[in-house]
Amino acid sequence: MRLTKYGHACVRLEADGRVLVIDPGTFSEAEALDGAEEVLVTHEHPDHIDVGKLTAALAGNPALKIHLPRPAAEQAPELGDAAVVVEPGRRLTAAGFTVDVVGGAHAEIYDGLPGCANVGFVVDESVYHPGDSLFVPEARVETLLVPAAAPWLKLAEAIDFVRAVKPVRAFPIHDATLNDLGHEYFAGWMEFKGGTDYAQLRVGESATL
Repeated sequence: MRLTKYGHACVRLEADGRVLVIDPGTFSEAEALDGAEEVLVTHEHPDHIDVGKLTAALAGNPALKIHLPRPAAEQAPELGDAAVVVEPGRRLTAAGFTVDVVGGAHAEIYDGLPGCANVGFVVDESVYHPGDSLFVPEARVETLLVPAAAPWLKLAEAIDFVRAVKPVRAFPIHDATLNDLGHEYFAGWMEFKGGTDYAQLRVGESATL
Protein backbone atom coordinates (compact mmCIF):
# COMPACT_ATOMS: atom_id res chain seq x y z
CA MET A 1 0.00 0.00 0.00
CA ARG A 2 1.21 3.49 -0.82
CA LEU A 3 0.23 6.37 1.45
CA THR A 4 0.57 9.95 0.18
CA LYS A 5 0.15 12.96 2.46
CA TYR A 6 -1.79 15.97 1.26
CA GLY A 7 -2.59 19.20 3.05
CA HIS A 8 -3.75 19.07 6.66
CA ALA A 9 -5.77 15.90 7.35
CA CYS A 10 -5.95 14.50 3.81
CA VAL A 11 -4.23 11.28 2.78
CA ARG A 12 -4.42 9.16 -0.35
CA LEU A 13 -4.09 5.36 -0.25
CA GLU A 14 -3.19 3.37 -3.36
CA ALA A 15 -2.79 -0.35 -4.00
CA ASP A 16 -2.95 -2.33 -7.24
CA GLY A 17 -4.30 0.70 -9.11
CA ARG A 18 -7.04 1.34 -6.55
CA VAL A 19 -7.32 4.82 -5.01
CA LEU A 20 -8.99 5.76 -1.72
CA VAL A 21 -8.86 9.31 -0.31
CA ILE A 22 -9.56 10.34 3.29
CA ASP A 23 -10.65 13.82 4.43
CA PRO A 24 -10.09 16.08 1.40
CA GLY A 25 -10.82 19.41 3.06
CA THR A 26 -10.32 23.08 2.39
CA PHE A 27 -6.64 22.96 3.37
CA SER A 28 -5.86 20.05 1.04
CA GLU A 29 -5.03 19.96 -2.66
CA ALA A 30 -7.65 19.08 -5.30
CA GLU A 31 -5.14 16.75 -6.98
CA ALA A 32 -5.52 14.37 -4.04
CA LEU A 33 -8.82 13.31 -5.64
CA ASP A 34 -7.40 12.63 -9.11
CA GLY A 35 -8.46 9.11 -10.07
CA ALA A 36 -10.08 8.44 -6.70
CA GLU A 37 -12.65 5.64 -6.70
CA GLU A 38 -14.06 6.33 -3.25
CA VAL A 39 -13.65 8.86 -0.44
CA LEU A 40 -13.88 8.61 3.34
CA VAL A 41 -14.85 11.66 5.41
CA THR A 42 -14.52 11.63 9.20
CA HIS A 43 -16.84 14.55 9.97
CA GLU A 44 -18.55 17.72 8.80
CA HIS A 45 -15.92 20.41 9.41
CA PRO A 46 -14.66 22.07 6.23
CA ASP A 47 -11.01 21.33 6.94
CA HIS A 48 -12.02 17.66 6.49
CA ILE A 49 -14.64 17.94 3.74
CA ASP A 50 -14.53 20.45 0.91
CA VAL A 51 -17.84 19.99 -0.88
CA GLY A 52 -16.65 22.07 -3.84
CA LYS A 53 -13.71 19.74 -4.43
CA LEU A 54 -15.95 16.70 -4.12
CA THR A 55 -18.60 17.98 -6.54
CA ALA A 56 -15.85 18.77 -9.04
CA ALA A 57 -14.51 15.25 -8.64
CA LEU A 58 -18.03 13.88 -9.12
CA ALA A 59 -18.37 15.80 -12.37
CA GLY A 60 -15.34 13.92 -13.66
CA ASN A 61 -16.34 10.59 -12.12
CA PRO A 62 -20.09 10.19 -11.50
CA ALA A 63 -19.41 6.75 -9.96
CA LEU A 64 -17.44 8.29 -7.07
CA LYS A 65 -18.77 7.32 -3.63
CA ILE A 66 -18.25 9.37 -0.48
CA HIS A 67 -18.63 7.61 2.87
CA LEU A 68 -19.39 9.96 5.77
CA PRO A 69 -21.40 10.33 9.01
CA ARG A 70 -25.07 11.26 8.68
CA PRO A 71 -24.71 14.87 9.93
CA ALA A 72 -21.97 15.50 7.36
CA ALA A 73 -24.14 14.03 4.60
CA GLU A 74 -27.11 16.15 5.65
CA GLN A 75 -24.97 19.29 5.40
CA ALA A 76 -23.80 18.38 1.88
CA PRO A 77 -26.95 17.78 -0.21
CA GLU A 78 -24.88 18.63 -3.30
CA LEU A 79 -23.34 15.16 -3.08
CA GLY A 80 -26.69 13.51 -3.81
CA ASP A 81 -26.64 9.74 -4.18
CA ALA A 82 -22.83 9.72 -4.02
CA ALA A 83 -23.10 10.18 -0.25
CA VAL A 84 -23.08 6.92 1.72
CA VAL A 85 -23.82 7.22 5.43
CA VAL A 86 -21.58 5.25 7.81
CA GLU A 87 -21.74 4.58 11.54
CA PRO A 88 -19.29 3.25 14.12
CA GLY A 89 -19.14 -0.53 14.25
CA ARG A 90 -19.68 -0.98 10.54
CA ARG A 91 -17.27 -2.71 8.16
CA LEU A 92 -17.38 -1.75 4.50
CA THR A 93 -15.38 -2.08 1.32
CA ALA A 94 -14.19 1.12 -0.37
CA ALA A 95 -12.04 1.09 -3.51
CA GLY A 96 -11.29 -2.54 -2.73
CA PHE A 97 -9.96 -1.72 0.76
CA THR A 98 -11.59 -3.12 3.88
CA VAL A 99 -12.62 -0.25 6.15
CA ASP A 100 -13.70 -0.50 9.77
CA VAL A 101 -15.61 2.52 11.10
CA VAL A 102 -14.76 3.37 14.72
CA GLY A 103 -15.14 6.17 17.26
CA GLY A 104 -18.20 8.34 17.03
CA ALA A 105 -17.58 11.75 18.64
CA HIS A 106 -15.40 14.78 17.93
CA ALA A 107 -12.91 15.64 20.67
CA GLU A 108 -14.13 18.44 22.94
CA ILE A 109 -12.66 21.89 22.41
CA TYR A 110 -14.41 23.74 25.25
CA ASP A 111 -17.76 23.68 27.07
CA GLY A 112 -18.91 20.61 25.15
CA LEU A 113 -18.17 22.19 21.78
CA PRO A 114 -18.24 21.29 18.95
CA GLY A 115 -20.40 18.34 20.00
CA CYS A 116 -20.57 16.75 16.57
CA ALA A 117 -20.16 13.28 15.14
CA ASN A 118 -16.69 12.10 14.15
CA VAL A 119 -15.76 8.65 12.94
CA GLY A 120 -12.34 7.13 12.48
CA PHE A 121 -11.36 4.73 9.73
CA VAL A 122 -9.12 1.66 10.02
CA VAL A 123 -8.14 0.64 6.50
CA ASP A 124 -7.14 -2.97 5.78
CA GLU A 125 -6.60 -3.48 9.53
CA SER A 126 -3.42 -1.46 9.01
CA VAL A 127 -3.85 2.32 8.65
CA TYR A 128 -5.84 4.33 11.19
CA HIS A 129 -7.15 7.84 10.49
CA PRO A 130 -8.95 9.14 13.60
CA GLY A 131 -10.23 12.43 12.23
CA ASP A 132 -10.67 14.92 15.08
CA SER A 133 -10.59 12.46 17.92
CA LEU A 134 -8.22 10.43 20.06
CA PHE A 135 -10.34 7.27 20.01
CA VAL A 136 -8.25 4.14 20.54
CA PRO A 137 -9.51 1.21 18.43
CA GLU A 138 -9.63 -2.29 19.87
CA ALA A 139 -7.56 -3.82 17.09
CA ARG A 140 -3.89 -3.00 16.81
CA VAL A 141 -2.90 -1.01 13.72
CA GLU A 142 0.47 -0.75 12.03
CA THR A 143 0.26 2.87 10.86
CA LEU A 144 -1.29 5.68 12.90
CA LEU A 145 -2.07 9.09 11.46
CA VAL A 146 -1.68 11.22 14.56
CA PRO A 147 -3.20 14.72 14.85
CA ALA A 148 -0.39 17.20 15.49
CA ALA A 149 -2.08 20.57 16.03
CA ALA A 150 -5.68 21.45 16.89
CA PRO A 151 -7.67 23.63 19.30
CA TRP A 152 -8.83 20.41 21.00
CA LEU A 153 -5.35 18.92 21.39
CA LYS A 154 -2.27 19.32 23.55
CA LEU A 155 1.08 17.63 23.07
CA ALA A 156 0.75 15.31 26.07
CA GLU A 157 -2.55 13.99 24.69
CA ALA A 158 -1.03 13.28 21.29
CA ILE A 159 1.83 11.36 22.92
CA ASP A 160 -0.59 9.41 25.14
CA PHE A 161 -2.69 8.61 22.07
CA VAL A 162 0.28 7.16 20.18
CA ARG A 163 1.39 5.16 23.22
CA ALA A 164 -2.15 3.78 23.68
CA VAL A 165 -2.57 2.75 20.03
CA LYS A 166 0.97 1.27 19.90
CA PRO A 167 1.44 1.43 16.13
CA VAL A 168 4.56 0.28 14.31
CA ARG A 169 4.86 3.76 12.81
CA ALA A 170 3.15 7.14 12.97
CA PHE A 171 2.83 10.09 10.59
CA PRO A 172 1.36 13.49 11.50
CA ILE A 173 -1.91 14.83 10.14
CA HIS A 174 -4.03 17.84 11.10
CA ASP A 175 -0.90 19.94 10.81
CA ALA A 176 -1.75 22.87 8.51
CA THR A 177 -1.19 25.37 11.30
CA LEU A 178 2.34 24.15 12.06
CA ASN A 179 5.38 25.83 10.55
CA ASP A 180 8.71 24.03 10.21
CA LEU A 181 9.66 24.83 13.79
CA GLY A 182 6.35 23.46 15.04
CA HIS A 183 6.86 20.21 13.12
CA GLU A 184 10.39 19.93 14.47
CA TYR A 185 9.17 20.46 18.01
CA PHE A 186 6.35 17.91 17.66
CA ALA A 187 8.68 15.36 16.05
CA GLY A 188 11.24 15.75 18.80
CA TRP A 189 8.72 14.86 21.47
CA MET A 190 7.27 11.99 19.43
CA GLU A 191 10.72 10.52 18.93
CA PHE A 192 11.52 11.01 22.63
CA LYS A 193 8.30 9.71 24.19
CA GLY A 194 6.04 8.29 21.46
CA GLY A 195 7.42 4.77 21.54
CA THR A 196 7.05 4.27 17.80
CA ASP A 197 8.81 4.97 14.51
CA TYR A 198 7.73 8.56 13.80
CA ALA A 199 8.34 10.56 10.63
CA GLN A 200 6.84 13.62 8.97
CA LEU A 201 5.52 13.35 5.43
CA ARG A 202 5.41 16.70 3.66
CA VAL A 203 2.64 17.49 1.19
CA GLY A 204 2.97 15.19 -1.81
CA GLU A 205 5.42 12.83 -0.11
CA SER A 206 4.63 9.13 0.05
CA ALA A 207 5.49 6.09 2.14
CA THR A 208 5.20 2.46 1.14
CA LEU A 209 3.57 0.44 3.90
